[in-house]
Amino acid sequence: MSQDHRAAGSSSTVRIVHYAVVGLLIVGGLAYWAMKPPTANPMADPRAAEAMALVQTHRAKEAPTLRQALTDRVQAMQARGKGVRMGEWTVEKKRDDLYVVKVFVREEGSQGGGLRWFERDYEWQVDLAKQSVVPMSMPAEDLMPPGMAGPLLRGGGPAGL
Repeated sequence: MSQDHRAAGSSSTVRIVHYAVVGLLIVGGLAYWAMKPPTANPMADPRAAEAMALVQTHRAKEAPTLRQALTDRVQAMQARGKGVRMGEWTVEKKRDDLYVVKVFVREEGSQGGGLRWFERDYEWQVDLAKQSVVPMSMPAEDLMPPGMAGPLLRGGGPAGL
């Protein structure tokens, strides 16, 4: 067997392996996209999208909607020169008509002369059957208008979870 013949065979084997790897990556990406969990893609479940919409458009204490109130807080911190970053809104199904909608805000703070970062978790429980939005965290409750939800008990959340 000549050296040219071996080189040609080796080149075609490498090409086949490259095509196989690219094909596996494409198939894997498509499989992930099709089967990703609902928290990664809330719009895959129309009920999860409805739960998120109920929270985001719910009336807030100092803004027309909870989404606007949270955006206003982030922008106010940025205007004061504070580092701040709002995370992605996520939805998690707990059971039939019960969902939890979450978003976190990472804020720059200072403690003891040093720079520290901390996160505030905003969480709401949504009951689609009752069309109710109940805060599950203190920061979320702080955005809600007075009388819209009872006070949270320390260490507990709304009943039913």
